[in-house]
Amino acid sequence: MGRQAAFEALMRVEKDGSYSNIALDHILEKSGLSQRDKKFATMLFYGVLEKMLLLNYNIAVRSQRPLNEIDEEIIVALRMGMYQIFFADSVTDAAAVNETVSLCRRNGLDNAAGFVNGILRAAARDKEPKLPDPKKGKNKYYSIKYSCPEEIIKLWRKSYGDDITIGMLSALSERPPLFVRVNTLKTTAEELICSLQKSGVKAESFGTVDNCLLVYDTGAVEKLPQFREGLFHVQDAASQLCCRVLDPQKNQTMLDVCSAPGGKSFTCAEMMENTGKILSCDLYQSRLSLVKSGAQRLGIDIITTKECDASELDADISADRVLCDVPCSGLGIIRRKPELRYKKDLGLEALPELQYKILCRAAEYVKSGGKLVYSTCTLDPAENSGIVRRFLSEHTDFCPEQIVLPEGIKRAVEEEENELTLFPHISGTDGFFISLMQRK
Repeated sequence: MGRQAAFEALMRVEKDGSYSNIALDHILEKSGLSQRDKKFATMLFYGVLEKMLLLNYNIAVRSQRPLNEIDEEIIVALRMGMYQIFFADSVTDAAAVNETVSLCRRNGLDNAAGFVNGILRAAARDKEPKLPDPKKGKNKYYSIKYSCPEEIIKLWRKSYGDDITIGMLSALSERPPLFVRVNTLKTTAEELICSLQKSGVKAESFGTVDNCLLVYDTGAVEKLPQFREGLFHVQDAASQLCCRVLDPQKNQTMLDVCSAPGGKSFTCAEMMENTGKILSCDLYQSRLSLVKSGAQRLGIDIITTKECDASELDADISADRVLCDVPCSGLGIIRRKPELRYKKDLGLEALPELQYKILCRAAEYVKSGGKLVYSTCTLDPAENSGIVRRFLSEHTDFCPEQIVLPEGIKRAVEEEENELTLFPHISGTDGFFISLMQRK
């Protein structure tokens, strides 16, 4: 059943800290469920993760026992039942209650059946989830309403203001778009759109970035014949825009210091018409294998890989283009990885120093007159503009280079002309930061 699969996947995330997509894919792969039940399990799984703080709050206000005294399995079952009551229109309240009680019994939680039944019936009577009083604190109110930790909300309100913060919070529960990059070594955007449509996949050009397609109803992307033939790779439009800003040219040499799983290296190789040289680096050989296999599938042969720590990079290369897409807190991709918002340590204090160290190291390999791009998939000025401005103040051999904005992209916050912050609810992309610099 779909509920059982969702329960098992949620428990993996809860107990083992598994990545959401990996946990769910593993459970569904061996479940034997119909496509309909898999779809229901996916909806329930991601819905519970996205609404977890709201669900916890609504369990707590109806329970005489503190949450920290309730077993994890029971909490997960209650979240699932409550999500169905409040947010799953296709499920009746009676079914949500009865099926959750049955789920408890199937998983050896017979003693909790009465407790779960009572709380869920109380929720069903209320019809709507309860929220804290906004007059007693906006941060807590937003935190519960949008299921986002107060730490993140305080950061965003201080950095970007209430309007952008509420826009970002509202976007957290939206299904993220799926973008692909046309492999121009093998096909064109028009040909790929036509081919995908014949396979039942809706595809349309995303006008902001050349050769970027927005696709729908793909099913398992890796099973599409166009994917197996190497006609595209999956890559968010923000990452594709990052490559456009870097602007690699034919016969140039490029360094991608934190490359895995390789999307930006692939796009740059295609922009370079598979001529020149790209060195793609990463800390783990297992992740570099994704770069190698991806390049082979796409018919790219100018990429070589190197296993190394980017902060201590030692490479025999002088590059026209250097891409420094650093490890970050990931606040721009929360809607893709909802478990990120519940991490106990987002690294907001420790990451900037590592990011700065990687940028300084990467800059050493930029040729005179060459371009350097620093990027992240987070929305945190300390990891973004703070790093770049510090770098430019301490490296006088580099200067800021204006980013020419493509049609359809506008700056939503005040920033330097060499900086661009993308917000999901405004640009339609992942949350992302890009900065362009040039060696004098």
